[in-house]
Amino acid sequence: MVTSRRGAGKLGCLFSLLLAVTVAYFGVNIGEVYWRYYEYRDAMQQEARFSSTRSDDEIRRRLRAFADSLGLPPEAGRVTVRRGASGISISATYVEEVELPMFVREVRFEPRAAGGS
Repeated sequence: MVTSRRGAGKLGCLFSLLLAVTVAYFGVNIGEVYWRYYEYRDAMQQEARFSSTRSDDEIRRRLRAFADSLGLPPEAGRVTVRRGASGISISATYVEEVELPMFVREVRFEPRAAGGS
């Protein structure tokens, strides 16, 4: 016995596939922004670890170059380095734009790192 099939199953599958691709596309955009933030913060932590062998200007220069290589906005290269009796503190502040459906969202990042003396 042969039964006829409606096309509803194929259309539902196509819609699900389109939805999955859309979610993946925007998920990659969001993930890439946060991945760069974590890489930059990791570089700051490494600079804090080796701060006893580097000057403040050298730390700023190295982090500015790293931020540039990651493709971060220029304000990410404006690094604040503070040394005190308890150690070193390194920080920066920058804003990245994330493309979402129907609008663009600005996300503020404030990576920080601290190290002992």
